[in-house]
Amino acid sequence: MFFAVGFETTAPGNAMAVFQAKRAGIRNFSVLVSHVLVPPALEAILGSPTCRVQGFLAAGHVCAVMGYTEYIPIAARYRVPIVVTGFEPIDILQGVHLCLKQLEEGRAEVENQYSRVVSEQGNRPAQALVGEVFEVVNRAWRGIGEIPHSGLGLTEAFAAFDAERRFDLSEVGPRPEPAECIAGLVLQGLKKPPECEAFGGRCTPEHPLGATMVSPEGACAAYYRHRRIAAGQGSAR
Repeated sequence: MFFAVGFETTAPGNAMAVFQAKRAGIRNFSVLVSHVLVPPALEAILGSPTCRVQGFLAAGHVCAVMGYTEYIPIAARYRVPIVVTGFEPIDILQGVHLCLKQLEEGRAEVENQYSRVVSEQGNRPAQALVGEVFEVVNRAWRGIGEIPHSGLGLTEAFAAFDAERRFDLSEVGPRPEPAECIAGLVLQGLKKPPECEAFGGRCTPEHPLGATMVSPEGACAAYYRHRRIAAGQGSAR
């Protein structure tokens, strides 16, 4: 069994694994799919009456696969700038600069800072493969709850490789977040990581309570790592 997790970035590789397994007639292989989609999550955040987010840096690896056409109506509908950004320090700085420049000029558009990798239409063959193997489903997000049409699941044509059906995992639901964790509020821009009572004590990258501390890319993990560096303690490892 393979745990197929991630955003649109990892979906093509996992789709190819399932596609090849079916073509090769492999029967002792299954995937537990937990893929999520970025645009519906952005809309869920922006559609909240408590939303305080004024702009987004769109992840370059996601857009390398999917392009950025889906972001254009979101930027227009909610009047927020969205800048497709790479991952090098200079990419992040330029992405922030472009986002702030839009805000100062009263614009709300999609800009592509990461043009050396990302095109507007993205990787069409990868998108076609994902569309053949997966279908859009509702998905529960840690700290936020269920967001309609925000995930991927296997289509009927590849249902034989669906671990959830194969091993009757329908009764296994998402694990509830600890009551003290405010990861959902951090994800929505309503709280900052140090405002959590568990931050840096009961919640660390080694023992995370919420989604934003699990990954090095998460806001809580970034705050934890860089506050220690700023304090002269070096790496947080």
